[in-house]
Amino acid sequence: MGMRRPPCSRQLAWALFGVYTLAILAAAALVGHVLLCGFTVVRQERVELFRGLAQADRAGSQGLWDAPEQHHLPTLAPTQCDVPPNNRFDCAPETTITQEQCEARGCCYIPARQGPQSPPMGQPWCFFPPSYPSYRLENLTATDMGYTATLTRTIPTFYPKDILTLRLEVLMETDSRLHITIKDPANRRYEVPLETPHVHGRAQAPIYTVEFSQEPFGLIVRRKPDSRVLLNTTVAPLFFADQFLQLSTTLPSQYVAGLAEHLSPLMLDTNWTRITLWNRDVAPEPGMNLYGSHPFYLALEDGGLAHGVFLVNSNAMDVILQPSPALSWRTTGGILDVYVFLGPEPKSVVQQYLEVVGYPAMPPYWSLGFHLCRWGYTSTAMTLEVVENMSRAGFPLDVQWNDLDYMDARRDFTFNQDGFRDFPDMVHELHRGGRHYVMIVDPAISSSGPTGSYRPYDEGLRRGVFITNDTGQPLIGKVWPGPSAFPDFTNPETQRWWQDMVVEFHAQVPFDGMWIDMNEPSNFVKGSEVGCPDSELENPPYVPGVVGGTLRAATICASSHQHLSSHYNLHNLYGLTEAMASHRALVTARGTRPFVISRSTFAGHGQYAGHWTGDVGSTWEQLTFSVAETMLFNLLGIPLVGADICGFLGNTSEELCVRWTQLGAFYPFMRNHNGLTNLPQEPYRFSETAQQAMRKALALRYALLPYLYTLFHGAHTRAETVARPLFLEFPQDPRTWTVDRQLLWGEALLVTPVLEAGKTEVTGYFPKGTWYNLQTVPVEASGRLPPPPTTPLQPAIHSEGQWVTLPAPLDTINVHLRAGYIVPLQGPGLTTTESRKQPLALVVALSGSGDAHGELFWDDGDSLGVLERGDYTLVVFVATNNTVVNKLVHVDSEGASLQLRKVTVLGVATTPQQVVSNGIPISNFTYSPDTKILGIPVFLSVGEPFVIMWS
Repeated sequence: MGMRRPPCSRQLAWALFGVYTLAILAAAALVGHVLLCGFTVVRQERVELFRGLAQADRAGSQGLWDAPEQHHLPTLAPTQCDVPPNNRFDCAPETTITQEQCEARGCCYIPARQGPQSPPMGQPWCFFPPSYPSYRLENLTATDMGYTATLTRTIPTFYPKDILTLRLEVLMETDSRLHITIKDPANRRYEVPLETPHVHGRAQAPIYTVEFSQEPFGLIVRRKPDSRVLLNTTVAPLFFADQFLQLSTTLPSQYVAGLAEHLSPLMLDTNWTRITLWNRDVAPEPGMNLYGSHPFYLALEDGGLAHGVFLVNSNAMDVILQPSPALSWRTTGGILDVYVFLGPEPKSVVQQYLEVVGYPAMPPYWSLGFHLCRWGYTSTAMTLEVVENMSRAGFPLDVQWNDLDYMDARRDFTFNQDGFRDFPDMVHELHRGGRHYVMIVDPAISSSGPTGSYRPYDEGLRRGVFITNDTGQPLIGKVWPGPSAFPDFTNPETQRWWQDMVVEFHAQVPFDGMWIDMNEPSNFVKGSEVGCPDSELENPPYVPGVVGGTLRAATICASSHQHLSSHYNLHNLYGLTEAMASHRALVTARGTRPFVISRSTFAGHGQYAGHWTGDVGSTWEQLTFSVAETMLFNLLGIPLVGADICGFLGNTSEELCVRWTQLGAFYPFMRNHNGLTNLPQEPYRFSETAQQAMRKALALRYALLPYLYTLFHGAHTRAETVARPLFLEFPQDPRTWTVDRQLLWGEALLVTPVLEAGKTEVTGYFPKGTWYNLQTVPVEASGRLPPPPTTPLQPAIHSEGQWVTLPAPLDTINVHLRAGYIVPLQGPGLTTTESRKQPLALVVALSGSGDAHGELFWDDGDSLGVLERGDYTLVVFVATNNTVVNKLVHVDSEGASLQLRKVTVLGVATTPQQVVSNGIPISNFTYSPDTKILGIPVFLSVGEPFVIMWS
């Protein structure tokens, strides 16, 4: 095989020159060549192998493929350590080891300098040489779906219980989705019980190629047609031991988002960053493993393309990002089950991911209104007083909540007879006012009462629904009610028991939704009241970087037993399985669309519940992080997400609470929640100036609810996002990639909040195009919006893709409407029950060519199965050639009655001489030559065809 000699150093060139003059130096030169450049030679061999396989693929070979002849190099000594620092992969991930210990592993040891600006993790001192033994690819065979092969390892690693023979399966499932699994063919191992698509044939026109390295084994996935490498697992050895699996890959760029849940910028830091996934009850701070685990990342590529990777694994894991750039998955169990999503646009990546994990549920309309809660509403009287105060102060409130205060001895499915004796009456009173009610439900069930005193525990014990310890008895930890057992939601009987408890309690107290907290699961003791056994599951050979240092910290024993497997394998699924059980229970109890908000999450959670971001502090830093986290969970298919407005831990300030309320008006899920000992932070508690600013933000949200609800329909039916990062809409503009202090609502609205104290202006990035200031839309356009500010406003920003500084007094959050879009508005009310009865308006933002489009989805807002039965209205609005029309995609009686009273057209260049609605001239239209805004009063039905023209 002809091979091109790799470039070497000048010193090596002199050594090679000596080969021809001094025989004694020939051997030294050869050794030097292998030591310094051998890795490149191995890579050249791989290229030849890849070419051979690609040719076989093009020829349509269906049998066992003979790999091209291999030129085997002598085994490289561990001293082959000339690896660039950023390309070094850690050979001692589980501990700090000495040089002697490192070299005994066959690895290289080079201490790295740590400066004051060095990342906490830093580059590894002990790292793999290119020659480190890995698996060998054998019996590569083409199949109807892709390829299969055997992977064999002859030299064990330094982790116990290596699995030396593995089965590789590569499934080319769709043209843009590749599925790779690596399993133990001899023994069944735990796999995540996630329902994923079943495909029966190989993709016909894939936009990717797959190449294989024989020894050491590796995969390379390239994008067609430019052969850009998206995955290259040849860069580090594959590990597959019983409790340590590692798969490394290159990344095409440093722009990577995902791998939730953590507190960080939207784009992750690839400078030696460790991200730990192990669901944990902890107040969010950077660098911690938080409440959810989502082993999925989206990587942006040059030219605005993107791809995604999903590791279907629920075990405790670390994901290591390094600046080469590269990524390593390190998980403590299960299998390697990898999906690759080829996009090619970022939007397509998200949709392809959701095709695997499930599309988001459609929320009830009322759940998009304002929610209010605090720990410390100690009675029904106090709770109803808060509701009354909100109404009296003119603040909308759709959903009132209670924390633990309502419970009897903090036990689920009970209410105390002191402050909450009339609990059912309170909920009925809320319903009469057009409001809804949600209360907290924790998974831990009190186990301390005498037999017969607490039905949920007695019945659960009888039905065998609790997680058990090594003796087969319920594992007892400690949570709010004291000693507690933990339901095993992977057990079908537990789901039926939970449903029974929910239905029985709902018969007493007709609540409307469930707030499931503490479901990591949280535990106030380590493991259990009697500790945990000393076992491999409790003390694995590799412990990811979990807060507390052990898997049992703040949760239950990893070795405890559940129906599907050990808690070691299922821990990260606990919140998801409780959400599934609660979703189904609410459907049975209420017969309407369920509303569940959960703290703990996993991939696929959005099918069943929303998420709030946990116990955030009342700080400007937490306010800022909430923008990125809201967008991140939308990328993960959990669009119903938001942070506790004004913060949960610590006292807020008036300015912080105003700015948080303004931003919170654009969380898909909007709730103000407060801690037990903090100062009150209901909106009416602040000065009149602050209250007016908050009213303005809430009125804007309620006016936009038809648009927001329509966005959720798009998420539910088309796997779209609701709150989204700018790069999703403008991927070809690399300046949008790192923007995470602004967010978009759908395609049309750009929100630029103030996130710092004492600021009365804010700078935001405006992608190329025209952006209309929504504050310039006249009051009548949405019915009852507060009057626009008296200070002059720039009606439109004509951007070439630039940063713009905007005025932002305390009463203002900047919201801009993108040219080319039409947004429906509705007159706001104090509840959605009231606002849904108001007439609609349209705001039409014309593009430079005079075009715009938008849509409206409408149903009764609460029923199940509306799409299947056709009980909905879907209308598309189109503007072109000085005309606005509606196109009726589907009309039902509910939406047919919606009235349209105003159309506001932005960007009308010249004064219209005539305006006509359905052929009838309109004389009382308005036009401003300064703002270029045309206001058209109409009297139309949304569910009937209309044509509005101006000339």
